[in-house]
Amino acid sequence: MGKIKALDGNGAIAHGVMLSRVQLVAAYPITPQTPIVETISDLIDRKLYDATYINVESEHSALSAVVGASSTGVRTFTASASHGLALMHEMTGVASGSRLPIVMAVVNRALPAPCSLWCDHSDIMTQRDQGWLQLFAKNPQEALDFVMIAYKTSEDERVLLPTMVSIDGFFLSHLTEPVNVPDTEEAAEFIQDFVPNNFTLDPSMPYAINNLSSPDIFTELKYQQKLAMDVSEKVLNENFEEFSGIFGRRYSAIETHRLEDAETVLVCMGSMSGTAKHVVDTMRAAGKRVGLLRVVSFRPFPKKAVAEALSGKRNVAVIDRVSSVGSFGPLYEEVLASIRLNNGQINAYSFVAGLGGRDIWEDTIMNVFAKTQELCEKDAEYKDTIWIDLKKGGI
Repeated sequence: MGKIKALDGNGAIAHGVMLSRVQLVAAYPITPQTPIVETISDLIDRKLYDATYINVESEHSALSAVVGASSTGVRTFTASASHGLALMHEMTGVASGSRLPIVMAVVNRALPAPCSLWCDHSDIMTQRDQGWLQLFAKNPQEALDFVMIAYKTSEDERVLLPTMVSIDGFFLSHLTEPVNVPDTEEAAEFIQDFVPNNFTLDPSMPYAINNLSSPDIFTELKYQQKLAMDVSEKVLNENFEEFSGIFGRRYSAIETHRLEDAETVLVCMGSMSGTAKHVVDTMRAAGKRVGLLRVVSFRPFPKKAVAEALSGKRNVAVIDRVSSVGSFGPLYEEVLASIRLNNGQINAYSFVAGLGGRDIWEDTIMNVFAKTQELCEKDAEYKDTIWIDLKKGGI
């Protein structure tokens, strides 16, 4: 059942790429993503992994190279963060609109200004409407596993959309833990050799992609992407189940903890969920009826699963690790819309925390629960996002 190795999140991603037998990697270095592609390059150099690696001059070129290779029928990978992902923005729409099953690791880092090397979700949230699946890992094991699951899902003929596997910069990318690394035969049982069922390179049958489209067909082409994203939730769940049967590690689009009789539920994503789970257990021991809902798949967003999990709950507190200046956080908006599916009359509160690498401590989570309870008891009018970890008086 594989070997246990000490890997950080970046190294786990690289091993996931190797086990998925990716044929072409193109990337440009950027903190805190660089160790992913350095590790891949090292694996290739040491003859542990056979692939083509292209060292390009920018992130835009990296995704352009991957788009070109994928459109010829090659399994591809790239990785980026922050400024680099922003530079790729033009091409992320090309990748999804051309229905290319590319997988990209996004090592979350704040977008400027001010400039920051550290984590929040402002980079990946700029891509949330670009037609990519988005999976948020909470530890290095999930980082490795989600890469394999991403390829299996993206390449399914019912989907044919690219996937971003998100890991929080430094909190996860540079966190070393024991990781069960499947052996080659195990991995091959889950993810087979790439057989393209969309584009292939055939000189006898030339074609064009990303054509200039008229208003007569543009809407229908975008609707096809919508249908593919809709069905990707079913395919993703199928692959979670198959993965569990082979490797014994069970995943789902949402993860719940102690929700059965919870009055107040915290919703979050990414590395903070481990701290949140610990706080929930601590507060439960003190007699507080609290619970946790962690969103794993932000795209496709598991609307029905979220609505069912929160049905009958009194209060919901959502933490976004991004400041959506001028509105509410994207995770909050998705949760609120999902609650409405069940005509839920839940008190739902929006929180911002952990921007630019600020730690989300146990006290941060406890303060979220306390503020939520305070607002509910006072039946206070709620109009805005609460910046829960803001220093008093600002700076």
